[in-house]
Amino acid sequence: MRLTGAVVLVTGASSGIGAALVRRLTRAGSRVLAAGRDLERLARLAAETGATVLPADLAPPGAGRDLAERVLARHPRVDVLVNNAGIGWAGAFAEMPDAAVDELIAVNLRAPVELTRALLPGMRRHGGHLAFVGSIAGRLGVAEEAVYAASKAGLDIFAQSLRPELARHRITVSVVVPGVVDTPFFARRGQAYQRRRPRPLPPERVADALADAIVRNRAEVYVPGWLRLPVAVRGLQPAVYRRLAARFG
Repeated sequence: MRLTGAVVLVTGASSGIGAALVRRLTRAGSRVLAAGRDLERLARLAAETGATVLPADLAPPGAGRDLAERVLARHPRVDVLVNNAGIGWAGAFAEMPDAAVDELIAVNLRAPVELTRALLPGMRRHGGHLAFVGSIAGRLGVAEEAVYAASKAGLDIFAQSLRPELARHRITVSVVVPGVVDTPFFARRGQAYQRRRPRPLPPERVADALADAIVRNRAEVYVPGWLRLPVAVRGLQPAVYRRLAARFG
């Protein structure tokens, strides 16, 4: 798909991967609608890029549908939807507050489902592209991030299930699977990233991978690419993977 002239909705655009992608897409000539919760950051992003900003909190029920209605009131068609918005929570599952569970599942999984469903009728008429920002946690699981990992795994399977279903409507689907990215995500989840390896990637690298996936219709992209290896080991040799995970974390 050509980025020049395409109408693209990016959620989670206030910072991190979303903001980097908005910059990348506007440079390519896309007409970008940037949705996010941080009004100050959105305003700065709009001044920098010319993107149209849409303040949006995706946690309440129906928030995805509401955002889609606001988007369609501005543009009769959306060519690309990037479901990027996501939140995390780190700590023992038994200590996770009920409210945190509800909000995490709502933002990471329910809202993308609602938003995708609301924009599909238009895409079914003229084609389009759906891009989903997953996580290596959703492919492998991560201790003390059980709900986050589950929400990303659900988003991953949702995208994979849509791909064959929507192909006849000229709607293509990509999943980008990043590892550790240098964004405010870790501060917001309540626990800073403390490992020495792997080192966090700049969000621009993931944004470039997203843009490439849209242009080339790539079904899935790992960032960095070596993340395919532990996923392959887990699939082919699960017992070996469990031993390695227990030893190296």
